Amino acid sequence: MAKASKRINIKLQSSASSHCYYTEKNKQNTSERLVLKKYDPIVRRHVEYKESK
Repeated sequence: MAKASKRINIKLQSSASSHCYYTEKNKQNTSERLVLKKYDPIVRRHVEYKESK
């Protein structure tokens, strides 16, 4: 049988609008919630995106 993957799908939600990105992360290496600065096309600037469920 194949091993269970350690990577999970996560949703990154913008702090300035309703826009979101979907990506993967390795749960074993990064157990805390992810916070990244990414471009938000709705407000047309870089804002913080936080991991949400």
